[in-house]
Amino acid sequence: MPFLRGLKPPRSFIKRSLSSWSQLRTIRARDAPIDLHPEVEDALAHNKPVVALETALVTHGLPYPQSLEVPLMLEDVVRSTGAIPATIGILGGRVKVGLERYELDRLAGRKAGSKLAKVSRRDIAAAIALECDGGTTCSATLVFAALAGIKVFATGGLGGVHRGGENSMDVSADLQELTRCPVGLVSSGVKSILDIKRTLEYLETLGVPVISYGESREFPAFFSRHSGHNVSWNIEDPATAAQLLYTQWQLGLKNGALIAVPIPEEYEEEGERIQKFVNQAVRESEENGMNKSGKDATPWLLSRIAELTGGTSLTSNIALLKNTALVGGQIAVSYQKLANESFHDSLTEKAFPPPPPITHGKTTEAAPGLFTFNDHKAKPEAEQHQPSASVVVIGSAALDITAQEKPDTNSALARHSTAPGHVRLSLGGVARNIAEASHRIMQAQFPELSSVLLAPVGFDAFGHILVDEHAAFGMRSDGLVRRPEDMTAVCNMVLDSTGTLVGGVADMSIMDSVKGIDITEQLSKHKPKIAALDGNLLPITVDEIVQYCNKHKIPILFEPTSTIKSTVILPALVTALKNKKSSPAPIAFCTPNLLELTQLYETAQSESFDLMNHPSWWSTINSLNLGTAFRMDLDHLARKPVSDHDETQGSLSFLIDEGIAQKALRLLPFFQHIVIKCGMQGVVVAMRIDGKDAESSGWVNERSNTRQRHVVAHGTSKEIVVLQHIPSLPIEAVANVTGAGDSFVGALLATLANDLHALYHPKTLHDAILTAQKAAVLTLQSHSAVSPLLSSMYKN
Repeated sequence: MPFLRGLKPPRSFIKRSLSSWSQLRTIRARDAPIDLHPEVEDALAHNKPVVALETALVTHGLPYPQSLEVPLMLEDVVRSTGAIPATIGILGGRVKVGLERYELDRLAGRKAGSKLAKVSRRDIAAAIALECDGGTTCSATLVFAALAGIKVFATGGLGGVHRGGENSMDVSADLQELTRCPVGLVSSGVKSILDIKRTLEYLETLGVPVISYGESREFPAFFSRHSGHNVSWNIEDPATAAQLLYTQWQLGLKNGALIAVPIPEEYEEEGERIQKFVNQAVRESEENGMNKSGKDATPWLLSRIAELTGGTSLTSNIALLKNTALVGGQIAVSYQKLANESFHDSLTEKAFPPPPPITHGKTTEAAPGLFTFNDHKAKPEAEQHQPSASVVVIGSAALDITAQEKPDTNSALARHSTAPGHVRLSLGGVARNIAEASHRIMQAQFPELSSVLLAPVGFDAFGHILVDEHAAFGMRSDGLVRRPEDMTAVCNMVLDSTGTLVGGVADMSIMDSVKGIDITEQLSKHKPKIAALDGNLLPITVDEIVQYCNKHKIPILFEPTSTIKSTVILPALVTALKNKKSSPAPIAFCTPNLLELTQLYETAQSESFDLMNHPSWWSTINSLNLGTAFRMDLDHLARKPVSDHDETQGSLSFLIDEGIAQKALRLLPFFQHIVIKCGMQGVVVAMRIDGKDAESSGWVNERSNTRQRHVVAHGTSKEIVVLQHIPSLPIEAVANVTGAGDSFVGALLATLANDLHALYHPKTLHDAILTAQKAAVLTLQSHSAVSPLLSSMYKN
């Protein structure tokens, strides 16, 4: 029987997931200098296996170029098992959990004059305060792996009791760290230059489990499979090792475990020869006093051993590193599989933090950095000191609860009964998704910009989750407005085994509490470069926001959200026309899909609004000069294939046959730039450039060019009309379609915040749409509403 296999998993894996992030949330709330690589963040958020890797071997353990080649090789080995590598180091005084290649190169290169710290637990704060670059030892890597919730750490040799340590008290901090970091440390034993017997005795005193990995209980001696010292337990497969680590978590034990993996058998004979040279190097260090030089002793010994062995020790060292990375990845995959099995039991109230008490009839105290809709005078101090935001996104923030039936359940849902399946909780809400996407793109491309989300949340468990999750990945929460007597918006969807929507309930009633004055006060404080609205707001609220923005010359981006909600913008257009605010247009940007565009157009010309009989509409359309030549150019464009690389996708005939181009052009008096999301048919941009901007734009000398997929008209008032098609990007696999469109809009919004005229030049227009498309594709491939990988787009 596998070791301790009999213990059952807990009832709720969600509770485990939330608790594993609690420490990280806490220190991030203090603005701690720790950054998770987006790939690692995504893996941890979605319960994927992750393996931590150290960087002391990069900065102090290996010569260049092996100091760069080996860590990259180890990351590849981890990936081969299905796990995600998280190489941990310190750069410029910031802890990095997961490194880009250029960051590894920075640590490995050791340029002249550079000072690279070897960071143990005792050195962490000093290295950060002095803004150093440094490689993390086993102890520091254990600290950061535990903080991030990573359960497995693979390395070469562990520190231990030095020879003569009974007199010198020279004992590595690595051993003590295993008593307080619940992480499985996979290594090839302790370094061969140490006192293995006393190290094992010390670990026993500390209560750290030491497990030999393989058929024998003999503890490995780094370069050799044999040390002559046995341990109490051995494990022969990754699943049992994972069960041991999981059992420690179940029992609430706070210590880690040492899993000692022998060097591959083909290196055993060479290892015995190397060990002789190890002993010689140790004797020399005792004779020349190097053994008393503290942390410099180990690098000196390793260098001397490499010299004595003619480099063969380096070959063996790399082999054992690859082996532990392989075993570590296998254990991490087994651990995550075991842990994920308990996800499907049930959700319990204990999984969520309790909401603060609500005192009816009184203003409830808001959390720091938040404000309430029903209290315009008393703003929390934390909010008053928040800097103004470049982008303000206004609309809904919600939690999505998705329940999907398991395959082969014989359509249990059709019989009005419960069915076994999977239940997932994720962040949602159109405005929230847009705000997160813009935040992540700004992190990657425009760090000098910032965004804030203005959205209502309740004083309930769901509201707490939204606030906490925003803080977890660095988003501002001072715009999340608390409604004491309302419930946070929730969308509950039920899918059958094929992923088809069977039914669901969306409670968005909290959105009715949002008043125009709540938003305009915030707009007055931030004075953003651009504001974005989703369609979840009441029409009267949208009207008040549009009037304010038009008066204060704040460009507006409107995201229609759905066909039903797309028309909430129309009353604001009626008001704008009455106020003669139709030039260049009341709404600067609109981002509908094909169905929303049609709904907007048909409702705008209906008797209820009759917007296209307004005199200003006629005068604008006439000035655009869209005559016979433009129609002929549009007809030529419609014959182009949707993709130059895949003719099976058809042509652009839908632009004319379905009236897409005509509808967009007729809406230009109201929406100056219309960016139409056409799915696999790509993106269509229809826009008019005002006369005062036309002469300085890149379109001033452009003419229609179907090879470049654009049609251009020059109006009688020097205005320029452009209709541009951009093909879609290839998509390898789709994991989730929920937030792809919102990610597209958020990325576009970030680009516009950096340059409001980004669409006014052919190249920058293509670049802006390409960035938005890449963001949408990354989200399509993620289980999140917005892919965390957006934070790493285009980083050097």
